[in-house]
Amino acid sequence: MYTQPHQFEPLLPSEARSEPLLAKAHDLSRLAGTLAGTRVPPELCRMLRSMNSYYTNRIEGQHTRPHEIDRALRKDFSKNAALAAKQRLAVAHIDAEEALEARYSGAEGAQALYRADAVLDIHRELFGRLPLADLLTPDNESIVPGQLRTRDVTVGKHIAPAHDSVVQFTEHWARVYGKVRRGEASLIALAAAHQRIGWIHPFIDGNGRVMRLHTHTLLGALGYTGGLWSPLRGFARSTERYYALLADADEPRRGDLDGRGNLSEQALIAWIDYVLTICLDQVEFMSGMLAFASMKDRLEACLVFEATVEKSGVRQESLRGLHYLFLSGEEMARGDFKSMLGMSERGATDALGALVKRGLLASDSPQGKVRFGLPQHALRFLFPSLWPEAEADAASR
Repeated sequence: MYTQPHQFEPLLPSEARSEPLLAKAHDLSRLAGTLAGTRVPPELCRMLRSMNSYYTNRIEGQHTRPHEIDRALRKDFSKNAALAAKQRLAVAHIDAEEALEARYSGAEGAQALYRADAVLDIHRELFGRLPLADLLTPDNESIVPGQLRTRDVTVGKHIAPAHDSVVQFTEHWARVYGKVRRGEASLIALAAAHQRIGWIHPFIDGNGRVMRLHTHTLLGALGYTGGLWSPLRGFARSTERYYALLADADEPRRGDLDGRGNLSEQALIAWIDYVLTICLDQVEFMSGMLAFASMKDRLEACLVFEATVEKSGVRQESLRGLHYLFLSGEEMARGDFKSMLGMSERGATDALGALVKRGLLASDSPQGKVRFGLPQHALRFLFPSLWPEAEADAASR
C-alpha cells in the first residue's frame, strides 16, 4: 500500500515530453482568453451552471432530467424520495459552483486552490449543503463534509494510499502544483492535478465531483472561462474515455522508457492531452454559439415559432428589443423595452407579458426591469446542441 508521496510521481511530465502539450495549451490559452471576455446575458451563465450540474452528476450515474433541476431551483422537489435527493444534489452543485468561483477568483484564488485545505473546502462546500439523510454512501457509510477518509479503499484496480498517509499526499500534491508558473504550464498542471487528486482519493465519497469542481473553478480563476464554458460537458460526453484514461494514469511505470517516477508518465501525458483537447473543443463550440452575427437570425426563428406554432402571444416585433438585451447583457426598464416594439401601449404591454410568461424575458418583480431570458424550451433555437438533453426534455413535455 502507498504510504510515501514519492510513490505517485511523476506529478508533471518531464520538460522533454511537454512540448506537444504546451503547444496545445497555447492554443487553448489564446482562444479561451478571447472567449472569456465576451459579454453575455446573466441568464446564460445561470443556465450553464444547471448544465454543469447535470453533466457532473451524469458522469456519476446520478443525474436528473433538466426540467427536474429547473423545478428544484424553484424549490419544487419530487415526492419520490430518491429523485428528490438527486434534485438536492444538483442544486447543491449549482450553489457550490457559484460560491467557489466567488471565493477563488483571480491569481490569488488560483494559488489558493493548490492549498491542501482547498480540497477539503470544495468537499465541504458541496456536501455541506445537503441534509444528513442524503449524506450516506451506497454502503450506508456517513459522508462528513470536508473530512478525509478514515479507512483504506480500493477503486477498481487501484489501491489508494493508506488513510493515515492522505495528508502527506495532499500536501505534496499542493506543493508541486502550487509552484507551477502561470500561462500554458498552468493548464498542463491543472489537468495533471485532476488525475492525481483522484489517485489519492482523499474522501470516502464525492472524490469525482470534487476533482471536477476543482478543475472548473481553477480554469475560471485563471481567467479562461468567464463562466461561459466548462470541461464538465466534454467529460460527460466522453465518459468511458474519461474514466479509462483516469484509471490508466493510475498504473505503474511501463519500463525504462516510461519516465522516472513510480507511475506511468506516458499515461499521464495521454490524460493531460485528453483534458486539453476537451477544453479546446468546448471553447471552440461555445465561441460558435456566441457568434453575434447569427444570433439575430436565431432569435427571429424562435419568435416566429412562438407566434405561429405555439401561438403564445409572443410577437415577432420583439426581435429588436431581445437582440439588444442579448448584446448588452444588461437590464432595461419595461417602458424602454416597450418603446422599442413600435406598438400601441396596450399591444406592447401584452407582448411584454407574453415574453415574460414564456421566459424569453426575465425579471425579479412584476414591475421590475427586464433582461434577456433563456428558458430551456428556447435552447433548440438560440443555442442548438449546447445541451441536447434539455432540448429533448423540453420537446417531450
